[in-house]
Amino acid sequence: MSFDPELGEKATQIRALILDVDGVLTTGALFYSSEGEAFKNFFVQDGQGLKLLMRCGIEVGIITARQHPSITFRLTELGIEHIIQKQHNKLDAWQKLMDRWGVTAQQCAYMGDDLPDLAIIDRVGLGIAVANANTALMEYADYITQNPGGYGAVREVCDLILEVQGKLPDIITQFHQHGGLI
Repeated sequence: MSFDPELGEKATQIRALILDVDGVLTTGALFYSSEGEAFKNFFVQDGQGLKLLMRCGIEVGIITARQHPSITFRLTELGIEHIIQKQHNKLDAWQKLMDRWGVTAQQCAYMGDDLPDLAIIDRVGLGIAVANANTALMEYADYITQNPGGYGAVREVCDLILEVQGKLPDIITQFHQHGGLI
């Protein structure tokens, strides 16, 4: 892969990736049963990308304004420990995660899709908007994914970070030679 040199420089510094959920890890579509039960769908390759980042020592956290059992279930299943739900002031939550991890704003990447994500995207070292994000948010992003939210945008970013940091070729080799990470 080839990247813009400025994007590559920003991605080499990343030690933590923080994500919104609806519209980033999911398509943002809300499905309700006749009883009012909500359903979310998650893209499996996004999950694999997040596990690879964590395996390589990059912290992963979630900040979302909504709260839903499926969010907790899926992200816990992936091994993500830092899940902040029902958080309308995302800046406060972001600061808490940075303090907990001991990272600077320049070492953080944040990925969002709409205006509640704007303040963080404008402050982090690598601000990312999904391809189908609000256009105002895109103006502040350092990188706009080729894939829309819920359809591999997160995996695209995980692979970008791992590639720029020189970790992706070894991961691919391990899966090729050993059928998984050793």
